[in-house]
Amino acid sequence: MPLILDGSTGVTFPAGGVGNTAGAVVGTTDTQTLTNKSIVASQLTGTQTIPRGTLPTGSVLQVVNAYTNSGSTTTTSATYVATTLSGSITPFFASSKIYIIFSGGVYQATNGNGYYGIFRNGSNIANNQIHNAIINQWSTQGGSFLDSPATTSATTYAIYMRSATGSTTYWGGDSPLLNSITMMEIAA
Repeated sequence: MPLILDGSTGVTFPAGGVGNTAGAVVGTTDTQTLTNKSIVASQLTGTQTIPRGTLPTGSVLQVVNAYTNSGSTTTTSATYVATTLSGSITPFFASSKIYIIFSGGVYQATNGNGYYGIFRNGSNIANNQIHNAIINQWSTQGGSFLDSPATTSATTYAIYMRSATGSTTYWGGDSPLLNSITMMEIAA
């Protein structure tokens, strides 16, 4: 009986018989599978799929990026208000961490201080990530934060800003100044 190779069911070894005993393939038995076995990476060809759940701690499971260059947002408020920059990610696992990196244009119109932070679904998780006191000049600044949202639901991260002294605080800048936020799901 010949060796059967089927792309959907795997390899079937002959059941043995006259001139073709069971286990005729060296190092195998009639019912051997790859469960708990190893394959040398150089023997793999084509596209391989590794289940996300089997990746080690610290692996990047997905990356989502959002950006805007739609002009600026201003405030004189002492409490945080939303800017135009936000992005959404849906974690595969509730145990995952989300690493957020953002950058954008900041500006102060008069003497004073502006602060910028990261919010998750409207709640402040990274207060005062950026402090800007540069007067009458656009500059690009950025920050990052490692969050533990403990959910598999869509999660929105946004940059908020506030004025510490009542002076006009800006975020964004005129086109083509690019503001971006990147969210990476990290296996925990």
